[in-house]
Amino acid sequence: MNKLKKGILSVSPSIIAILAGIFAGFIILLISNPANAWQGLITIVKGGWNAQMKGVGQVLYYATPIILTGLSVGFAFKTGMFNIGASGQLMVGGLMSIYVGVNWTFLPGALHWVVAMLMGAIAGMLWGTIVGLLKAYRNVNEVISAIMLNYIGLYGINFLVKGSNLHDTMRNQTAHVAANAAIPKMGLDNIFYNLKGKYKDMSSVNGGIFIAIAIAILIYIILSKTTFGYELKACGHNRFASRYAGINENKAIVSSMAIAGALSGVAGALMYLAPPSGMHIHVAEVLAPQGFNGIAVALLGLSHPIGIIFAALFIAHITVGGAYLQSLKYMREIIDIIIGLIIYFSAFSLLMRDLISKLRRKKAKTTAQEG
Repeated sequence: MNKLKKGILSVSPSIIAILAGIFAGFIILLISNPANAWQGLITIVKGGWNAQMKGVGQVLYYATPIILTGLSVGFAFKTGMFNIGASGQLMVGGLMSIYVGVNWTFLPGALHWVVAMLMGAIAGMLWGTIVGLLKAYRNVNEVISAIMLNYIGLYGINFLVKGSNLHDTMRNQTAHVAANAAIPKMGLDNIFYNLKGKYKDMSSVNGGIFIAIAIAILIYIILSKTTFGYELKACGHNRFASRYAGINENKAIVSSMAIAGALSGVAGALMYLAPPSGMHIHVAEVLAPQGFNGIAVALLGLSHPIGIIFAALFIAHITVGGAYLQSLKYMREIIDIIIGLIIYFSAFSLLMRDLISKLRRKKAKTTAQEG
């Protein structure tokens, strides 16, 4: 019973944040277009089910990268770091995956997409390692360096894509990767589609969702069941005590950001190795929103790998639902506002929970001293 009560209390900030965010979104719908506000709310709540099985498949596709960026942000949180650079790491990893997917056609069969994904992970890891090295050896705030690297990555990618064989000039985006470099569907194409006459209207979902869930489980094992994970978390709780206990603080910081970067790099690989209906890197001055959505996912999931999976599915669910708001004469950006509000309410509810816990401990200590 105590475990159940503790579990309910731990997830209550996330539930409160979701309900508060959706209620605030409903108020915005009322202000924007009162006549369709209730129908707009239903559309958001229905999410992927607005488009039946194809829509559910889209939810899984959109959830795949934000599971991994959520893990990236959450993993850094666990070790006392704030990885706001997930967008840049995702785009750098994604570009490397696309490069391998387009040019390394000498790789046979499934080896092509596996190597492309691994190269994306390595690129993201190197981008994250820069942040860790600056923090560990020069005490540069990771938020500042990560934001700067986001934009260095963005403009560097635009420069590299233009004029190369990776550029689809007609659409001003990266080209399709080779067929062997695409993440296989793994049977999901036989489930998540709608019939239009004799033809299948396919979703973009592929086996990347299985890979993302498997990585989340692996991260859970690393953090909860290994000495390495314990050392990383110990540094996050109290670096001075960890240093006194003989834990290498600098190694922990660099390792944390390297792993966080690798997770974001895999997110980019799984997002962009999904032609022809999947996403591409557009040559524009816009950072990948999936990196910032990872912050919302990490907060809602309380930085727990399993919680992050469910949080990502929820964010993807309302994101897909938001795409149908335009039919009700709303801007689809309302969903971005709701996600932003959920982040705010989630952070606020966590702050209040910690404050109440401190007050209770202080009261208990005072009572014990008086007794």
